Amino acid sequence: MLLVPIQSLETLIEKIDLRGRRVFVRADLNVPLKDGRITDDSRIRASLPTLERLRDAGARILLASHLGRPKGQRVPELSLEPVATALAGRLDCPVHFVGDCIGDEVEAAAARLADGGILLLENLRFHAGETANDPDFARALARLADTYVNDAFGTAHRAHASTAGMVPFIDHVAAGLLMQKELDALGAALHPERPFVCFLGGAKVSDKLGVLEALIERAETIGVGGAMAYTFLLARGESVGRSLVEPERLDDAKRMLARADERDCRLMLPSDHVVCDRLENPTAIRTVETIPEDMMGVDIGPETAERYAEAALAGRTILWNGPMGIFEIDAFSKGTERLARAVAASKGRSIVGGGDSLAAVNKVGVARDIDHLSTGGGASLEFVQGLTLPGIAALDRPE
Repeated sequence: MLLVPIQSLETLIEKIDLRGRRVFVRADLNVPLKDGRITDDSRIRASLPTLERLRDAGARILLASHLGRPKGQRVPELSLEPVATALAGRLDCPVHFVGDCIGDEVEAAAARLADGGILLLENLRFHAGETANDPDFARALARLADTYVNDAFGTAHRAHASTAGMVPFIDHVAAGLLMQKELDALGAALHPERPFVCFLGGAKVSDKLGVLEALIERAETIGVGGAMAYTFLLARGESVGRSLVEPERLDDAKRMLARADERDCRLMLPSDHVVCDRLENPTAIRTVETIPEDMMGVDIGPETAERYAEAALAGRTILWNGPMGIFEIDAFSKGTERLARAVAASKGRSIVGGGDSLAAVNKVGVARDIDHLSTGGGASLEFVQGLTLPGIAALDRPE
């Protein structure tokens, strides 16, 4: 995928007087809720710069997002109404809410907006047409505004009505400030300063297969951790005991190991392991070089953690996605935490994504020392692979 020359929000504002114009903003307000209360407002806070910039420009903002997976049904527990209250508090201004995202009621509410006003629409995915990218639903969304800003990088890999389908029916389009920040930062992984060092973790090789294949072609070093490492170790003929493996991915693992050798890409695997007999109330936890048959690997060992840390410190561009062990259990989080400190201490440009990796840098207290904390999830991984993201491709058009 080429880095597309999409229009930035600042360029849009320079070209067009947005005062009094209706601007449809696709944001990512998919926040966790418990008993109707928002438990983490990180995504709300991330959306504020774009909203504040548009308010300053006098735009009339139609704000849209999904929340959860209601599968085309109206699910009261997944209403965005609590988000309107949270946004109003963060922005220190009224945020109006309407109980649908298309139709006469919504169009009437949009018509009442004042310059700088914000109307939050109800959950887009209450309509099946959103995820189906239904043309009629897309046109109904497009009728609400004449300008479109996509600030939801986390859904840019989805060809949905609000991310792709409605865009051709809008006169002016741009990337929001958060979207632009993600694209600029992740672009460093497509054109890295070298050495380019990557760390990938998580449970399954299948979840990271595409990005692993792509990074082997571009990186000097890749460190593999988490349960996915045991599939590679088994493919190399090493004992993995009762560790989680994907037998159906052994051939893929062998192929990637061979390709890394061909490319002179150093594919690092754990050389020591934290193991236990069971996850719940384990009676035995120890560090070993060879995993016993009756034990399972749950974290990289201290020697491996130091090797990975040294590689991170040597990198000029560092990309990290996924934990090195079962990070949510403190006894099995040490490898992930050591890597977090090393990535933060590196003088290279650091990019960290994935929920557990972000949690690790926050837990260790080094988030401020990471150059870019990506909230994109699957979109980040697809972008790094060089794949075309529909939400970004839709913005690539002459203005």
